[in-house]
Amino acid sequence: MSAARPSDTERVTEPKQPDRSLGELFSDLGGELSTLVRKEMDLAKAEAREEVRRARQSGMAFGVAAVAGLVVVMFASAALAWLLDQWLNRALAFAIVAALWAVIAAVAVQAGKRRVAEMEALPRTVETLKEDVEWAKQQRT
Repeated sequence: MSAARPSDTERVTEPKQPDRSLGELFSDLGGELSTLVRKEMDLAKAEAREEVRRARQSGMAFGVAAVAGLVVVMFASAALAWLLDQWLNRALAFAIVAALWAVIAAVAVQAGKRRVAEMEALPRTVETLKEDVEWAKQQRT
């Protein structure tokens, strides 16, 4: 039979590090908390860099698409205006096409504003920071 094991009650009441003072333990806690905050900040920076990289790549793709789309829109608009020129005054035909594009631009701006308002900033880091605050509160009690 093996050596007698202390009961659960005895293990709970015995300090894990009996040779260290309360001041040393609190000092270690402060150091660990500082390390934890520093690592969380490093994680936030890494996440931000990754998001910026992906945003830059997406922006470049959208830029190319925008230039190509602009060329298409210019030719289609000219064609529509010349088509309307068959039935209306030429100036009125081009004004109608311009008004159509003004309405489309206004709708697009509103949609863009709505999407920007819905964006969240680094949700994973915010969540882990909240967890760290809860952990720190539990350590104090």
